[in-house]
Amino acid sequence: MTEQRRYLAGMTVGCVLLGATIAGGCSQSPIADTGEQAETASVAQRDRNTLRLLYSRVPVTLNPHLATGIQDFEAGRIVLEPLATANKRGELVPILAAEIPSEENEGVAADGRSVTWQLQPDVVWSDGEPLTAEDVVFTFEFVSNPQVRAATAQYYEGVESVEALDEQTVKINFTDVTAAWQIPFTGQTGVILPKHIFESANGAEARDAEANLAPIGTGPYQVSDSQPGSISFVPNPNYRGETPAFKRVEFVGGLAPYAAAREVLSTGEADFAHNLQVEVELLKDLQQDGQGVVDTVFGGLVERIMLNPTDPFAETEAGERSSLQAPHPFLSDVRVRQAIAYAIDRDTIAEELYGFTGRPTAQLLVAPRPFASPGTVPYEYDPERAAELLDAAGWTDTDGDGVRDRDGQAMEVVFQTSVNPVRQKTQTLVAESLEELGIDVDIKRVRVDDFFSGDPEQTNSINHFYADMQAYTTGNDHPDPTIYLGWWTCDQIATQANQWQKPNNARYCNPEYDALFATAKQELTLEKRAALFQELDALLAEDVAVIPIVHRAIANGVSKTLTGVDPTPWDASTWNIGDWQRQTPESGS
Repeated sequence: MTEQRRYLAGMTVGCVLLGATIAGGCSQSPIADTGEQAETASVAQRDRNTLRLLYSRVPVTLNPHLATGIQDFEAGRIVLEPLATANKRGELVPILAAEIPSEENEGVAADGRSVTWQLQPDVVWSDGEPLTAEDVVFTFEFVSNPQVRAATAQYYEGVESVEALDEQTVKINFTDVTAAWQIPFTGQTGVILPKHIFESANGAEARDAEANLAPIGTGPYQVSDSQPGSISFVPNPNYRGETPAFKRVEFVGGLAPYAAAREVLSTGEADFAHNLQVEVELLKDLQQDGQGVVDTVFGGLVERIMLNPTDPFAETEAGERSSLQAPHPFLSDVRVRQAIAYAIDRDTIAEELYGFTGRPTAQLLVAPRPFASPGTVPYEYDPERAAELLDAAGWTDTDGDGVRDRDGQAMEVVFQTSVNPVRQKTQTLVAESLEELGIDVDIKRVRVDDFFSGDPEQTNSINHFYADMQAYTTGNDHPDPTIYLGWWTCDQIATQANQWQKPNNARYCNPEYDALFATAKQELTLEKRAALFQELDALLAEDVAVIPIVHRAIANGVSKTLTGVDPTPWDASTWNIGDWQRQTPESGS
């Protein structure tokens, strides 16, 4: 690794790795995280009327439209609700809506240009004010306001206007024929905000509003208080349904994945641990203590390795790195990207690190059916084929140092990911394979909050992508994958001009893909649309725009004393927290 590339790559950032656990949540945030794991009560001292939830990161906001990460959605959905959500089968179920629109009930326009929702009658906010269609209209105004810089704005880009036809009826008008009418105002990206609370915050200072930390909502709980690293909730006295079972909910952030897993699965000190990215053998060992189980649900999450087709260490005149103006010296060559894909042993990664929580895959679109067709994009582990491709591309070891080179340029890469034991072991396995192939790998580990940061000044973020390779998980968070597949279009590339706020950090730009996507998002016939989506997935694989490696489950740790937990991959895990209950000892807890 040359000194210049080492210097520009930056030093490894993160917390200290201790055995199988890592320290997480080391930064300060509006809901403060002290960097110290919250003190836990012993099993004997636990109050059965308190529900204790554990997360690796501390919420920054409880307004999902301003979310900085999944922890914000998880906390926000305890209080705020959408018109509808999707269950684990991908079927829409009403939340604040009286019913799901369809052509039969005249809610979905036959021309694909509008959808009309009816609200449940007599729903009130936790402060007693009525929920009306004007709140839905205002939510669109808030999300689409460019000064707000809403994290969920992309889910509403196809909406032309939102109308309140009366107090209980709202009509969404689209700018064009839109098959994915069910995305706006549904799931964790679709929560409705109270106009009378947030109207004064609809502008550039939206993120500073106090209401973001304790929003007025329609959900089963409301914020009670917050302490460093944790937020407490109590039942919403104006909730329309039955009073929730727990008198108090404690949402604790900043715990290492293994520590969270141990508290739920082994010691029983907590009830729920979110999406545990912990080595499968450790999870199996912890479950043997009998306090909890790992509950898995497969959705659209894919652990992937991104290859940067631009040079992360060359600067433009404007000071931008990873710019399309500067192609990568070798990753811009599809043959090199293909070689790296052949060199990655997905089966070993999935088996040794994920087990029942992950499956090897080469597909970017893995769920739900019929949009995803498992196995349509095959993968192959073939180091010999990888070497042949690099030879054909002119990259050989001319000086016998074990690293391939061409025209004085060595094949050296900086491979970054967030601090997490599973990801660090993935880095190690991948690095070993690439070094055997003749590619020198410099491993970089980035603190979680920095890696997933949306801060334009945070150069260690995935959207800046100031490295040659990076690994992380994401996927479609709605059953309809239109938004997800739209991330790969040319106009979604993250650049200095858009403050690195757009999702295409792969810098992938293919006019053929863009044209195919434009056709797919307007195709109203399900079978034809599914075929177009699969064609888009295949095109990304052909271009090696990304290397999918593992189809990951959402793997939550759940206490055996809990009932009613019904995770869906299309919403936050807390979406139905009002239904969660604790079994009494007599019922077999």
